[in-house]
Amino acid sequence: MSSLKKLASQTAVYGLSTIIGRTINFMLVPLHTKLFSTADFGTQSEMYGYVAFFNVLLLYGMETAFFRFSNTNKDNPKVFSTALSSVIISSVIFMLSFTFFAEPIAALILYPNHPEYIVYFALIIGLDAITMLPFAYLRQQNKALKFAVVKNINIFTSILFNLYFLLLGPYMQNKGIMIPLFDGQVGIKYVFISHLIACIITIPLLFVEIKKIRLGFDAIVWKQMVRYGAPLIIVGFAGMINETLDRVLIKYLYPDASLANEMNGIYAANYKLAILMTLFVQAFKFAAEPFFFSHSKTTDKRTIYATVMDYFVIICLALFLVVTLFIDVFKQYIDVKFHAGLHVVPILLLANMFLGIYYNLSIWYKLSDNNKKGANISLFGAAITLVLNFIWIPIYGYTGSAWATFICYFSMMVACYLLGKKYYPIEYHVKKFIGYTIFALLLFYIGKMMNDLFPEPLILYSINAILLLSFFALAFIVEKRFKTIHNL
Repeated sequence: MSSLKKLASQTAVYGLSTIIGRTINFMLVPLHTKLFSTADFGTQSEMYGYVAFFNVLLLYGMETAFFRFSNTNKDNPKVFSTALSSVIISSVIFMLSFTFFAEPIAALILYPNHPEYIVYFALIIGLDAITMLPFAYLRQQNKALKFAVVKNINIFTSILFNLYFLLLGPYMQNKGIMIPLFDGQVGIKYVFISHLIACIITIPLLFVEIKKIRLGFDAIVWKQMVRYGAPLIIVGFAGMINETLDRVLIKYLYPDASLANEMNGIYAANYKLAILMTLFVQAFKFAAEPFFFSHSKTTDKRTIYATVMDYFVIICLALFLVVTLFIDVFKQYIDVKFHAGLHVVPILLLANMFLGIYYNLSIWYKLSDNNKKGANISLFGAAITLVLNFIWIPIYGYTGSAWATFICYFSMMVACYLLGKKYYPIEYHVKKFIGYTIFALLLFYIGKMMNDLFPEPLILYSINAILLLSFFALAFIVEKRFKTIHNL
């Protein structure tokens, strides 16, 4: 239990910091959806979709390789400096190349009038990649507090400059005063510029970690890390196909080109309403990966991994119910012109829960050095994503993308579980998970019926609160009985 408490405390630190920063960042959504058209919001979502792909490319598995080799080469101080040196060199080459070829790249992705977007994002992606390894080092050293502080400074900087450009700029312009860097036209480019400024400010905050590059470069360890991390590039690319490609494909696959960006914007805005689930999964992932590796040599590791999964599933289903039962509250965070997409929110919440379970399950191939099998699972998921999006986007638009995401993550979760049973068996409590999920879905559908029967908010929220509490009550009773039976 002490190990689980440590994981919980670190997840709480990562989660609290992420939640605070992202919640405030989430408050920009009403501003963005108010100021920008659905099409412009779609462009913003598309550009950040490209970021996810290139982040994978520029890290080429070095983050996980660092965790792996820092655990197996504890006496070698050059593991971190070797990984960091490699990522810095490749990132600088990337930034210079994309800046030089900004115009043809902009034309290639159908933004010929905005080559500056390419420059902004080349710098954002490159600087993000450079900071990923120092952040990984902080996680590996259990320095969750500094991780949280620096991450939040990054987020708050981006938020403040959003407000500077999108609110202060126009306000001062109306007063006859032009502020620095603002050209008088509100546009999505200022969202990108704000992010870039935040990335630049983050670099000196991680100087203590970055300067460890002076420890030197170990060519032998580097080759081992590259071999270990190479399959993870495929895993990462496939993962990004599953997570973000739909927001790129809508633009190219939806038959009505004039509506495609608008649909992309509606989909992206409603995707943000799944923020509680994505925040928890992300915070858990930050804490769990180094935690799992650090317990890989303990005798009770499989019991620990199974117990972690128990609590993870309960929390995810609780978050699903919080958002879906109180969707009328959450929908206020996006402008009314985006409400047409609310029906995809429950689908995306469950999809992200399946993704989080997959992250839990995937520890078997990382611990058993079976990364190629992990790559195959991700490719399997990517194939599902591509096929279903190509079939469903022309017919159902972003609703087809949401269901494709759901089926993809569910399939990956099942495939990872079945392969894990063969290569690294862990006795997960599957029947219990299925029971919890069925009960949560039942409560969700009861909540939908109550919404039709009781339009009065106070009555409806009271009923939904009772439904939510009933889920917690069931989980408490089941877990208490389970521990008694198994003497835990």
